[in-house]
Amino acid sequence: MTAPAPRVTIVIPAYNEGDHILPGLNRILEAVQTPAEIVVVVDSNDDSTVKPVLALAKAHHAVSVAVNDYGRGPANAIRYGIDHAASPTVVVTMADGCDDPRQIDDLVLLVERGVVVAAASRYMAGGQQVGAPRLKSFLSSTAGRSLHGLASAGTRDATNSFKAYSTEFVRSVGIDSRDGFEIGLELTAKARRLRLPVAEIPTIWLDRTAGQSNFRLAEWIPKYLRWYRFAFGPRLSVEQLNVKMKRNTK
Repeated sequence: MTAPAPRVTIVIPAYNEGDHILPGLNRILEAVQTPAEIVVVVDSNDDSTVKPVLALAKAHHAVSVAVNDYGRGPANAIRYGIDHAASPTVVVTMADGCDDPRQIDDLVLLVERGVVVAAASRYMAGGQQVGAPRLKSFLSSTAGRSLHGLASAGTRDATNSFKAYSTEFVRSVGIDSRDGFEIGLELTAKARRLRLPVAEIPTIWLDRTAGQSNFRLAEWIPKYLRWYRFAFGPRLSVEQLNVKMKRNTK
């Protein structure tokens, strides 16, 4: 029997996760009912993540590894994964297993119903964040709740990377981030400026129990602030947005 065409591409940026990536991948394979392709994106062929993922892929043909040639770092890995997605919906989730894959099907359904960004939210009723460093949690929750209350961003968790996107939307507005995990905030801010629908569902985020986090708070705060400020502004068309982005890169 021919496998159904994927309705979602699950993009997982990874950096030297080794075998630590396998529990999270197995949970995704067990939880997700939507026909999916699961693409683990690394920066090089010698990344320690490659070997265990290729071994898993022998038994699960939906799983694959892609080597990002856009440049090092999670932002470029996510950009690469979305640009090469074969599905109308993309879900970005982390390699550390902190995200709850049981939310993926519901996030996909929201995009299929018409939202351009569907966020798994730690900061709405029913959501929770367990084990995160206090400063990181405080900054993230403050940013998310203030964007929701003051800019009508559509989600209380704009900084969470665990989101589903309309592939068409992302390709139309582009991704300007080049370094960290600020893409989730960037695309939420762009959707807000375009006045396109954003929605959220609650999720429980559990801090990783194995491996080492690659999140560098001090280095990436200025990049988050850029997109936080961008969310507050008048409505733009896609053409106006793209012109504005080109001016900002000059």
